[in-house]
Amino acid sequence: MRVRVFLPFPVLLSAAVLALSGCDADVPGAEEATPVGEDDIIAEARAIHDRIITIDTHVDIPFNFATDEVDPGERGRFQNDLPKMREGGLDAAFFIAYHGQGERTPEVTAQAWERVMQKYDGVRRMAYEMYPDEIEFAYTADDVERIHGEGKLVALIGKENLWPIGDDLSKIEEIFDMGGRYISVTHNGHNQFGDAAVERADLGDDGPEWGGLSPLGEEAIDEMNRLGIMVDISHLGRETMMQAVERSRAPVIASHSSIRALADHPRNLDDEQLRAVQANGGVVRPTALGAFVKVQPPERGEALQELRDRFGIESGADVEALSEEDREAYEAGLTELEERFPPANLQDFIDHVDYVANLIGIDHVGISSDFDGGGGVEGWMDSSETFNVTLELVRRGYSEDEIRQIWGGNLLRVMREVESVAAEMQGGEG
Repeated sequence: MRVRVFLPFPVLLSAAVLALSGCDADVPGAEEATPVGEDDIIAEARAIHDRIITIDTHVDIPFNFATDEVDPGERGRFQNDLPKMREGGLDAAFFIAYHGQGERTPEVTAQAWERVMQKYDGVRRMAYEMYPDEIEFAYTADDVERIHGEGKLVALIGKENLWPIGDDLSKIEEIFDMGGRYISVTHNGHNQFGDAAVERADLGDDGPEWGGLSPLGEEAIDEMNRLGIMVDISHLGRETMMQAVERSRAPVIASHSSIRALADHPRNLDDEQLRAVQANGGVVRPTALGAFVKVQPPERGEALQELRDRFGIESGADVEALSEEDREAYEAGLTELEERFPPANLQDFIDHVDYVANLIGIDHVGISSDFDGGGGVEGWMDSSETFNVTLELVRRGYSEDEIRQIWGGNLLRVMREVESVAAEMQGGEG
């Protein structure tokens, strides 16, 4: 197992950087003896970043995405849009068709399904109608590589929370037909398919409901395997996750889950869960959401709540509604809070990547942001800063091949294996 070593500047880098300075990387001791400057580090990272495919597996979007109100082709207030992707070198993103958990009644789920369709329509409208020369929709791993090779950005869709389909498993095929290529069974709150990692007391959750997957949840996993949809184990309760990995005939993904050993949060994965994904052949993609990256002391939460209560802040919309004077005062309060309790940064985040790579291997680790869904750490606050992630990986001694795997290669491998399992299952149906 390769353990990452953190080196102060001047750092000692790979053979690619040594070549820049004219040193022979094959000479014993050459790598250890040659300090490399910051310009060389950045140059190597930039070259690698430009050669590989960078894929973010979790970018949230609003319900009015790809409309006059939220135009993805304009550099705007959201953390991800096409200009920011180009600026930061983010080549591909899974745009997320998400709806939060609600009551399990036919009327409520039908309304939620209609709302989710707005997100599917928005992603497809962006790619097929608004910016077809800039970004193209991908259905397969081969599509991702072809589109990237043509110089376009790549759009994919992930489905977060299966609750809106009610009990109608035929809607999973509708999701596939519309381009959905991964599905997470739950979000926050138990549903008809299984138990979630984070309970919703307001919806009646009080401990496990199913003890993992429900019978309907097991059928849903089977249907995802049959169609060629990746099973996403993010947001699943621990037993639900372990049962989903055991049930799936194809490798699974954790589209946006970080590491419990580094941040003890119920949304994160422990070592046994990580090893289960390894045995399954899947991939874990730590996510740059501060609360999942670095657990803050209770005092910070109390201070933040006091600040929000002072200005009547319950959501982002409340901030937008503040007067200019109050908004400046609120933001000043946030700045003071961050000085007292420094937020998670890019180095904290890559610690999670290191942990996965060291525990279960470089073949099973990836990257995700959860942008516009709460994600963002200092150094990677939006897609325009994506290069910083590659730069940090280079600083930690990852090779180009390893960085290629982390950013996209492992995910594309899983996609292909999922496609292969679906072909076998459908062939058996005949």
